[in-house]
Amino acid sequence: MIGPRYTSLIAELPATVPFVGPETQERERGAQFLARIGANENVFGPSPRAVQAMVEAARDIWKYGDPENYDLKQALAKYHDVPAENIVVGEGIDGLLGYLVRLLVSKGTPVVTSLGAYPTFNYHVTGFGGELCTVPYVDDAEDPEALIELASQKAAPLIYLANPDNPMGTWHGADTVQAMIDAVPEGSLLCLDEAYIEFAPVDTAPSLDVNNTRVIRFRTFSKAYGMAGMRIGYGIGDKSLIRAFDKIRNHFGVSRIAQAAALAALEDQSYLEEIQTKVKKARETIRSIATENGLDSLPSATNFVAVDCGGDSAYAKAVLQGLIERGVFVRMPLVAPQSRCIRISAGTDEDLDLLKETLPLVLDTVKLE
Repeated sequence: MIGPRYTSLIAELPATVPFVGPETQERERGAQFLARIGANENVFGPSPRAVQAMVEAARDIWKYGDPENYDLKQALAKYHDVPAENIVVGEGIDGLLGYLVRLLVSKGTPVVTSLGAYPTFNYHVTGFGGELCTVPYVDDAEDPEALIELASQKAAPLIYLANPDNPMGTWHGADTVQAMIDAVPEGSLLCLDEAYIEFAPVDTAPSLDVNNTRVIRFRTFSKAYGMAGMRIGYGIGDKSLIRAFDKIRNHFGVSRIAQAAALAALEDQSYLEEIQTKVKKARETIRSIATENGLDSLPSATNFVAVDCGGDSAYAKAVLQGLIERGVFVRMPLVAPQSRCIRISAGTDEDLDLLKETLPLVLDTVKLE
């Protein structure tokens, strides 16, 4: 019997995913994690007002969600002081990245990013047959000038930068990012992923300019707003680019519950400020735990901290595995030299107490070559 006739591109792709989920690891180890501090989730959860909005929206879940995301777009437009026509809402930044790549990338299209940067973006690029062209990190940070230079050399239609960065937590100031936007080659587009921007210093994000055709900005309700499981995010850009998303997006991809929850979360800025305070405290605690164990940590403008284990990738992986075996879920960058680190998400006091107890036990059993 003849099976599905896959396209040549799909036949060539490996059967892989950008991240192995903690649930998968729990099934493999036959036990749940005691501290889930590896996926950069906001363990403090969403605003109570958002939770209440979810409950109320559930009563009408027999209805499809508004395909225009009208109310949320109007609220986002007011919040950012931009026209609603310059906003697209989608299934988290990951979903929007897929749409953006579909708009700009076909087989053989060069796409510029940093070696070791957010792997889900790469996943979309390879999924549409694009050619990933990379530049290395410099001092554990993405290199805007090198990204622009390579984009010019390759005539790449798409460039990716996360600011603040995932997986390292480092960041560039607004002036540096604006200079990069100004330098984007004609015919290219900068995808500026600002998933962690609510955790960053106030001078991190350049001013929004919705008439600039060189950049699209992506933001999310997954991180600071604590709704990773809702899958809802948005993009801000030139209106002609935003209209192009309507040609290919899943118009009913964002549920009624997600729309209602995001709207309520956006309106509760006092709760967001509480989360920012909790995350800052947790970052300081993680850095303190690292220092107590003779490890360095990188400055972070996100809700996680990259901790330098002091060895190579193999050593960091051994430390990571030791933590996982003891019920503490963390992750690590995938590419050297960043992979000398483990990445620890901001956790509750209980999470970090367990980390403080467990990390020295792991370090005592892992040999540093």
